[in-house]
Amino acid sequence: MNTQIRRAATSTTQNIAEGYGRFHHREAIQFYRISRGSIYELKDILISCLDFEFIKPELFEKGVDLLEKAKVTLNGYIKYIQKLLLEKK
Repeated sequence: MNTQIRRAATSTTQNIAEGYGRFHHREAIQFYRISRGSIYELKDILISCLDFEFIKPELFEKGVDLLEKAKVTLNGYIKYIQKLLLEKK
């Protein structure tokens, strides 16, 4: 589990960085969506950790709250980039 958590967490930030470094916004958005998928993967891992009693419910709730905030922020950024694309037309 520990390795999966690290991979999903670093995948989240690495895809944001890679998307930001892309020349075209459409291409960047795809990386941001992959990052969002990693956030959902982290949530699934947290659910498994709770089910296996590796973590306490309080830690689970804190983790889910942080992931939800990250997802909302990332969704807002994706919408911002999409708006930039529409303005270029």
